[in-house]
Amino acid sequence: MRLALIFLIFLSCFLVRAQPMSTSKPWTYWWWMGSAVTKEDISAQLDFFKKSGLGGVHIIPIYGVKGYESKAIPFLSSKWMEMMQYTVSEGQRRGLGVDMTTGTGWPFGGPNVSTEMAAKNMSILNNSLQVVLTKQKVKRAAPGGEGFVLDPFHSTAMTGYLSRFDSAFADVKNKPRSMYMDSYEAYGANWTSDFTKQFKERRGYDLETELALLNDSTGKPFSELVKIDYQQTLSELLYERYALPWAKWSTKHRFLTRYQAHGSPGNLLDLYAASDIPETESFGTSRFPIPALRVDPDYSIDQFGTPNPLAMKFASSAAHFNGKKLVSSETGTWLANHFKVSLSQIKPQIDELFASGINHIFYHGINYSPEKEPYPGWLFYASTNFGKSSHFADQFQLLNEYVESCQALLQNSKPDNDVLVYFPIHDLWATKAKSSGNVHLLEVHHVDRWLLDLPFGKVSQKLWNEGYAFDYVSDLQLTQLSVDKNGSLNSGNSSYKTLLIPESSYMPMKTLNELKRLANAGAKIVFEKKVPTTVTGYAEHLRQQQQFSREINALTKQQTVKVSADLEKDLAANGVVRELRLAENGLTFIRKRTQNGALYFVTNLGNQFQEGWLQLGKADMVFKNDPMAGKSLLSHRPGKKGNEFFLSLLPGQSCFLQSGLDGARSPHLDNPKQEFEIKGKWQLTFLKGRPTLPHSSEMDQLQSWAELPDSSEYFSGTARYKIQFNLPDGMLRKDAFIQLDLGDVRETAKVTMNGKALGTVWSIPFRMNVNAELLKAKMNVLEIEVTNLSANYMRLRDKQAPEWKKFNDINIVDITYKKFDASKWKPMPSGLLGPVKLIYE
Repeated sequence: MRLALIFLIFLSCFLVRAQPMSTSKPWTYWWWMGSAVTKEDISAQLDFFKKSGLGGVHIIPIYGVKGYESKAIPFLSSKWMEMMQYTVSEGQRRGLGVDMTTGTGWPFGGPNVSTEMAAKNMSILNNSLQVVLTKQKVKRAAPGGEGFVLDPFHSTAMTGYLSRFDSAFADVKNKPRSMYMDSYEAYGANWTSDFTKQFKERRGYDLETELALLNDSTGKPFSELVKIDYQQTLSELLYERYALPWAKWSTKHRFLTRYQAHGSPGNLLDLYAASDIPETESFGTSRFPIPALRVDPDYSIDQFGTPNPLAMKFASSAAHFNGKKLVSSETGTWLANHFKVSLSQIKPQIDELFASGINHIFYHGINYSPEKEPYPGWLFYASTNFGKSSHFADQFQLLNEYVESCQALLQNSKPDNDVLVYFPIHDLWATKAKSSGNVHLLEVHHVDRWLLDLPFGKVSQKLWNEGYAFDYVSDLQLTQLSVDKNGSLNSGNSSYKTLLIPESSYMPMKTLNELKRLANAGAKIVFEKKVPTTVTGYAEHLRQQQQFSREINALTKQQTVKVSADLEKDLAANGVVRELRLAENGLTFIRKRTQNGALYFVTNLGNQFQEGWLQLGKADMVFKNDPMAGKSLLSHRPGKKGNEFFLSLLPGQSCFLQSGLDGARSPHLDNPKQEFEIKGKWQLTFLKGRPTLPHSSEMDQLQSWAELPDSSEYFSGTARYKIQFNLPDGMLRKDAFIQLDLGDVRETAKVTMNGKALGTVWSIPFRMNVNAELLKAKMNVLEIEVTNLSANYMRLRDKQAPEWKKFNDINIVDITYKKFDASKWKPMPSGLLGPVKLIYE
């Protein structure tokens, strides 16, 4: 008996220490300001993360807090490593994973980066090279992480940089899951000490003899070829000397890698593919025409651009092509100003990421903040606050449950894209660069600077808008493709019906040779409008050009190769399935496959569709899996080209459509919808919040509580709306399908009907189903508890006590990167604005 008890105690301890980590749950960035952390506060915050439904954290040490300098822990010191290992072990006990940046702030750099290893800039003056240090230091560095930014093209700089991590991790047992590299921000870096040597070996001529062509801005013959050669050399060095050594080092030390390749002068597809988890970024607010979806008027598109799914697809394409299960995103950066972001603004951005192929969300983010720190605690300068001091902290779990439900399906399904779109990066390299150092930085912020104006960007936008499922492919990735007996292209992980070459001018001979190899094996290749006319490479160009022209003309005469004047027709002839009905109704989707058949994630990010009959290209029987409302079998009918399905999906809603017969039949009825607006005297009672609770009141018309007297304009918290109402004659039918529509909600609403809790609505549209049996003909009681933003309180706080803004470096700034001051804000609408309706059929 005693032995059995000891065994049970041992087993329980083991279970506590080894809870499984989840990637289907969303993770979060977790900034350690000055790394001034304690074990007690780490544990308390991990408890909040666990309770809220997060799956893991990403530690990023950054600048410190004024007055806490003595408590700062230098990066990679023995004390810092102790805190990191404590976080990993405590995370394991809670089933939370831990990632960390291979450095502090961004980009890579620090105290062991010598001037020889530091980033360099080259310019041309009087036809001679001028090379200087960029003098860029690590941005937002933490104590112990300050120093020069690393030269990303240097032969040994990455190895030298990582040596301090070799030492720090030599005897570490509790290691993070993954190392992380942030987006490329080595501004002006365009050179390295052996660049001319590398250039000559790779390109076949001496760059210094052709500086006039490299520096030309007048359109001299062959100048574009020299510029392409220069950019290609930078791209190769970045891949071989920066991305690969870091990835190999991480693998050697048993870390996974998460890599934000964007912003770099390299081919993003190859760089993303070098990591285990490619990561894109959703920065700012998209302009979705969803009714009632707010956009912060202070957000500057000129400064930051807007999120774009075509840029996101570079990361997901690399994952699909190379068989990587996870593809992540830095999510929610600057959705709106501090204290103004709602859950209803976050969901559409996440839905766009899901439709773009992302399946591993990282919130941006949560700041470590001492538990005893007064409100609002320590805050990061540029993020959406997903932490304990956020105004939606009590409802945060609802968002996380939604994300988890979606990611569980997205991570456990295979891509099903028919078209592989070649990325002709050499056409970009032939144009004038719009970034510092005269290099092309392929960023996710301003895709207008490099992507949208290219024919590649235009045809990709056409495919996206018209319902095609596609991935991108690089020159290097073409070498991985094989062709099956049906003529489909296979990467070893994904299969494609056709290879599309966008309208372009330049192509390497190696790429043409790969196209010949694939065509000879029976691959279906479509050139959009025309074939490339010019081979890349300045060395021996005339001889290479003659060969190129002969061989590309011969290629177009092969049976499976087409130069297309009608892209839709030629893609269809190659077996490409177009999801026309989804596209023409303005619905955004990603198509995947499971063992049971087709799987679609469909999101309504527009204001065109509400409900109607649709047809799917790869499904005969369909059930709807709504992460918020459960499963239902869609009503269907025969159509001209197969079964059609009746789908209800209001603007702002999303769902999965899956092959099969699972679930009860959906409530599609022939009866016309009727609406009943709930009117009368609303009793408003303030329940909890700051700075104080305003007095209760009654209102005949719903309005923002910020318009009421008694300092309500400064209130941040929760208030209850209560009303009694009677149903109109004929509405009370047990077989009726009824929904409660709350109209405009600022920002979340917990609903009770006749004493029965119906749940909480937190996203647009603010609707929920109501069981008809719950309603009565007379004396129904509806109670709605609404929680608003914290912005109105911060208007008062910044007038009375702005001392919370005490952070080093950039401190805290507003969405335009100016000094943050909420005291001049106007009150934001708060509460239940309505109209509140019952919709029934």
